[in-house]
Amino acid sequence: MDRAEFVARFGGVFEHSPFIAERAFDAGFIAGPLTAGDVHDGMAAIFRTSSADERLGVLRAHPDLAGKLAIAGDLTEDSRKEQAGAGLDRLSPDEHQRFTQLNTAYTEKFGFPFIVAVKGLSKGDILAAFEKRIDNSREQELDTACLQVEKIARLRLESLIPENS
Repeated sequence: MDRAEFVARFGGVFEHSPFIAERAFDAGFIAGPLTAGDVHDGMAAIFRTSSADERLGVLRAHPDLAGKLAIAGDLTEDSRKEQAGAGLDRLSPDEHQRFTQLNTAYTEKFGFPFIVAVKGLSKGDILAAFEKRIDNSREQELDTACLQVEKIARLRLESLIPENS
């Protein structure tokens, strides 16, 4: 697989941040046969060694959970599927209001959206995590959000590269 093919296929694994796939390929981290684990390791290494501003940009590229983009239908396909899988596309008016309040408070406090790998979580699990993490320090949340971004990337890679391929 050449660089253009690799970036076309995996450039969206870290939300709206194809530079991670580009740099991982250019650094020689990507070699065949591709496995989700190997590609993730290479891309996560790039993410971790990116500048603080670049990592913050990756965090800020993520949409709010059950937010305006979801309502307008403007999520990436991956984000839409992930949020729908957790039931965030089927919130009651009260649940939607609570998510909106938490999204606003969280973003105002930390400067980036709340990020959690929603696969396997229910609406209640996500709300509980939201309510717990909003009391964290900014440093704690930066660390947690970055770990969640890496987890989301791993899950996305596992759907793109089945381990049996």
